Amino acid sequence: MRLVLASHNAKKLTELRVMLGGLAVELVAQGELGISEAEEPHATFIENALAKARHAATACGGAAFADDSGVCVDALAGEPGVVSAHYAGVPAGAVDAAAGREALRRVQDAANNELLLRRLQGVADRRAHFVCTLVAVRHAQDPQPLVAVGRWPGEILRAPRGDLGFGYDPLMFIPELGRTVAEMDATLKNTHSHRARAMVQMLGLLREVWRL
Repeated sequence: MRLVLASHNAKKLTELRVMLGGLAVELVAQGELGISEAEEPHATFIENALAKARHAATACGGAAFADDSGVCVDALAGEPGVVSAHYAGVPAGAVDAAAGREALRRVQDAANNELLLRRLQGVADRRAHFVCTLVAVRHAQDPQPLVAVGRWPGEILRAPRGDLGFGYDPLMFIPELGRTVAEMDATLKNTHSHRARAMVQMLGLLREVWRL
């Protein structure tokens, strides 16, 4: 079965392909099909994930899979939340257009992390958690979307550590593992992450409801 992933994030695609490896599913990024990114105007992860899944399903005429994720910081009343990927603005021209999407994403990630550290300057409570909401629809009007949510608690450090992963991984310290997410290899991260926790639920739903 082909599932179109409603994302242009190459690293997220790689992670999800590994996690879906046990099913007879071909995960294809929407960008490979010329599908644009959906608008994400909502205040919650689940609403945005559903909007992205329906957008991709409409464009491809089939099943779609969406992920909406981010970091929620207790002391900031849940910020950055659903705007995690674009928490800080990146000035026009900060990245040469020819450098490509991944280069822009790296600049955006750095700006996001810098802003989060500024917002938490002098704050003692560093508790936070990654959230991942996964949604799968068989078609754009599917009345029974599959929904799974994973949460991964940790603490925001005062300076980044590690050069693996992406996004807020260098700032998120996981006490039970004694390292930041950016200090974890792909196997360790894919075993413990918010996305992995949500995927355990989603795999069960795909097998039970879609009979994959």
